[in-house]
Amino acid sequence: MTGHTRTRLDRVRASVGIAQLALQQIEDDLSADDVDQEELAAILRELQEDVDVPGGLFPALAQLVTAAARRAEQIEPDRDGDASCPLHEAAALLTDNAGPRLNWAARSLHPQGDLA
Repeated sequence: MTGHTRTRLDRVRASVGIAQLALQQIEDDLSADDVDQEELAAILRELQEDVDVPGGLFPALAQLVTAAARRAEQIEPDRDGDASCPLHEAAALLTDNAGPRLNWAARSLHPQGDLA
């Protein structure tokens, strides 16, 4: 492994660590005893439609996995899709299944919309 590759991997590890801490904070907030259905719905909407992060968390994750799939297309042996196809499918699951299910759950909890 080259020094440049090691540095890149170190950055990815650090970024994943930061993301894990942020997700743990969200999990802690979700687990709070005083979260009611309206607030839970608002939190779910933030994960899917956060206005500060265009598209929200799930679309951002899908975009990250799609970037990996595109790179895999360029470097995978025989260009047979053994690596890139599962990555594209994972991105589609996030976009087509996980995101809409979050929205469905949020509407079930509080159909009125976000917290004011």
